[in-house]
Amino acid sequence: MSKQTASVQQSSGFPRGKFLRTLKRERSLWAISAIALVWVAIFAYGPMYGLLYSFFDYRPGLNLWDCQFVGLKYFREFFLLPDFGKILRNTLVISGLNLTLGFIAPIVFALFLNEIHNTKFKRTVQTLSYMPYFVSWVVVASIMNTLLSSNGTINELLMAIGLIDQPISYLNEPSLFWWIQIIASIWKNVGWSAIIYISAISGVDGELYQAGAVDGLGRFGMAWHITIPGILPTIVLLFILGVGNLLNTGYEYQLLVGTPMTRDVYEVIDTYVYRYGIQMGRYPFATAVGLLKSVIGFALVLISNFAARKVTGMSIL
Repeated sequence: MSKQTASVQQSSGFPRGKFLRTLKRERSLWAISAIALVWVAIFAYGPMYGLLYSFFDYRPGLNLWDCQFVGLKYFREFFLLPDFGKILRNTLVISGLNLTLGFIAPIVFALFLNEIHNTKFKRTVQTLSYMPYFVSWVVVASIMNTLLSSNGTINELLMAIGLIDQPISYLNEPSLFWWIQIIASIWKNVGWSAIIYISAISGVDGELYQAGAVDGLGRFGMAWHITIPGILPTIVLLFILGVGNLLNTGYEYQLLVGTPMTRDVYEVIDTYVYRYGIQMGRYPFATAVGLLKSVIGFALVLISNFAARKVTGMSIL
């Protein structure tokens, strides 16, 4: 009987002894990994229990299982909103600008920074470009109001040099809101977002640049034919992840800088859920929209990953 058991264990292909020896030999690495896994389980998977609230008519103070099960009620409610089309349009436009201009800007900045050979000046530029990332949106909104209000610095400057006769209320112009937001977002994030591209560029083989110089490639040619192909896997990876966040536009800038006159262009999914979900205590509705965004984001990651694999031969899965 024992021989049969041993033969079954050998045929199953599960090397228990080898696994235990590896576990003992690498116990420090497993201990570190265990801490990380526990952290993920508590803070990433534990809160997923709350997704059940989107399927119940939950009322604060009651046990979830004492509340009425309503199925997809709040999902349908979101799609049937009178302003659903406008909210979706604003979300996609703002995310699209971030995914194009906001995505390209750090790459271009990293390429230009790579061309600076003065080490001291290069480090100074890097440090200055990182600093806005650590400035909160509250401070950014205050800066925007100081610069762009009717009696702000920009209006005073333009009137002083005679380009305009009357002050322009830039923050109250719906046609300018999206562009002002993307400019502020690029200014705030370009330096920090460029870090990963700068790291990727530093990993490009230096012999390729020497070969390019022998072949007569100039700086632009080296950037186009050597640097960009060298960091293309990083670009593809970050683009795929960016597509997955297409519906996550945030709400800080909109709530801090937006005005009643620009509400038709700044109201996005996140701000709507914050106003009419969380602030009004409609937690099932807010949870349902969050779950819906996550499912769509996951689907977008899979689609963009498939497209990237077909077009470039690179993917994350």
